[in-house]
Amino acid sequence: MKKFLRFASFAALPLALLLPLGAQDAAKDQGITRQQADQILDELRQIRQLLERQQAKAPQAQEEQVVKAKVNLEGFAMLGSKEAPLTIVEFTDYQCPFCQRFHTTAFPELKKNYIDTGKVRFYSRDLPLDFHPNAMRAAEAARCANEQGQFWKLRDVMGANPNKLDMDSLVADATDLKMDVKAFRACVESEKYKNAVQTDVMEAMKIGANGTPTFVIGKSTPNGVDGELVVGAEPYAMFDQKLKELGSAK
Repeated sequence: MKKFLRFASFAALPLALLLPLGAQDAAKDQGITRQQADQILDELRQIRQLLERQQAKAPQAQEEQVVKAKVNLEGFAMLGSKEAPLTIVEFTDYQCPFCQRFHTTAFPELKKNYIDTGKVRFYSRDLPLDFHPNAMRAAEAARCANEQGQFWKLRDVMGANPNKLDMDSLVADATDLKMDVKAFRACVESEKYKNAVQTDVMEAMKIGANGTPTFVIGKSTPNGVDGELVVGAEPYAMFDQKLKELGSAK
């Protein structure tokens, strides 16, 4: 810590004091006057100040950037009231650890405070990433479970257990949920919903989703949502703030 303080003090010195002690003599030998040397130092100071201002502004500009997105949600699984004024869409990868974080931390509070109270409707869309070998199978499995009215229950199980998405684990989950296991397994193995999942992936790419989880948070529309793109497993407080801002906006 002491070394850091000494370095900070040294770095804060004026540029003129950081010149070697023999700089003036060297400048004279090379035909540079004291005035010219001072002008060079002044230009260097201005360049440094400009760079510092640009560095200070860059993060702020990035933070203020808002990406808008509209998503059609007709026919997709939904939690909450159809009449809810606000909508959240999650593009998820069931094998993604960050999706698991959202699922086990922020989502329960969102469900309790917003979805179950009729303020927000929540939609689930798929974005299985190529480097997660079990993600596509899990996305298809969720849709197969939907045929038996068990989409959200299987989604909860898979979302909390991203390391248990092999076929045997999925069949065990289906058994626990009292599903028709034979029909469920046949559905998953047939890749019946592969094209539908890939359609979700294309939609995600179209709106600019570049990671999982990605959310669209905004005003409900007759066909879906018109809102803002948010990428990453943000804490509940972020969702709470955005939803309150949207709820208070006219």
